[in-house]
Amino acid sequence: MTLTIRPASPADLDVIMDLWLTGNLAAHDYISASFWHAHEAEVRQAMSESQLWVAEENNTLLGFLGLVDDYIAGLFVDAKAQGQGVGGKLVAHLQTTHKRLTLAVYRKNQRAIRFYQHHGFIIGNSQVDEATGEKEYLMTWEKN
Repeated sequence: MTLTIRPASPADLDVIMDLWLTGNLAAHDYISASFWHAHEAEVRQAMSESQLWVAEENNTLLGFLGLVDDYIAGLFVDAKAQGQGVGGKLVAHLQTTHKRLTLAVYRKNQRAIRFYQHHGFIIGNSQVDEATGEKEYLMTWEKN
């Protein structure tokens, strides 16, 4: 797989939003689908205020990562491309340009926790996401 990692363009936003919604519905089946649908407009606005990186192959967007300062606000990969290194390449790209990265991940999302641990993130504090009532871990990666 020959991936290109690049900053997102405004033309990517519809595909990014589709990946966001589809990814949340698949990964967080313990949260009502209506929650994700109700927040689409708010998230679309937040995307325009975030630094977005996309992974694409042959002009097909396979995943994206949203960053606010050093906080990874979201990482989503098309279901057909999961397990092929797309998410890892997005994270690795940021690890070359940042000294520290943080994120929050739902405790029930063990697949994501393992993914981030594999990429050097360490579980720190836990908290409750006020919007969903779900427990989550705060995770941090720091360059050695």
